Amino acid sequence: MSARSGNERHQTKTRGRHQKRSYGFFRNLVLAGVCILPLSGCASFVIGAGATAGVAAFQERGLDGAVSDTAITAQIWQKFLAHDENLFLDIEIEVVEGEVLLAGQVDSVADELEAVKLSWQVDGVRSVHNEMNVGSDLSLMDSAGDLVITTKIKASLMFDGDVFAINFSVETVNGTVHLMGIAQNEGERNRVIAHARETSYVKRVVSHIRLKDDANRRGT
Repeated sequence: MSARSGNERHQTKTRGRHQKRSYGFFRNLVLAGVCILPLSGCASFVIGAGATAGVAAFQERGLDGAVSDTAITAQIWQKFLAHDENLFLDIEIEVVEGEVLLAGQVDSVADELEAVKLSWQVDGVRSVHNEMNVGSDLSLMDSAGDLVITTKIKASLMFDGDVFAINFSVETVNGTVHLMGIAQNEGERNRVIAHARETSYVKRVVSHIRLKDDANRRGT
């Protein structure tokens, strides 16, 4: 009986992982398609699919910066997928001016360290912010809740006339919101953080938002 119960628990856990992986697969379907394309066409494909060149040009990082960051993202995805598909499905990636944010929940410390190492192998990476957690898989319901939180925050930023929303990225993992981007001033940065904190079911907000005049920004 105990062996059977153990097998049943293992099968239940496995089904849960597969459900979560499936959700992650659909979440990243477009990027998955991008990553199997030749890298020369990778950045232009994402820019065309996710934002027009005109929008990218209006971002604080500019068109060249947006294209470079997209290429870095695609190369990291490629490395994750080649090493272990679970890294590809479990980890969210945001890149702003060569600064890489890794957020998600991985199975082990070894996976966490491998993800950081692989990210550093990509040309153009200036820093890696490790916001990954090690532990049990998030449920499909958790992932869906995170998506709702992210969508609400992005909508709030879009409708705030004092925030240039296209300059900011939002990722949510298990109720923790991760913010990246470039703010025009301290006031704008505080407004973005406030929108995240005021969103229902947010547990914590982690900001990696830089100011426009930050001396550490690329080219300054």
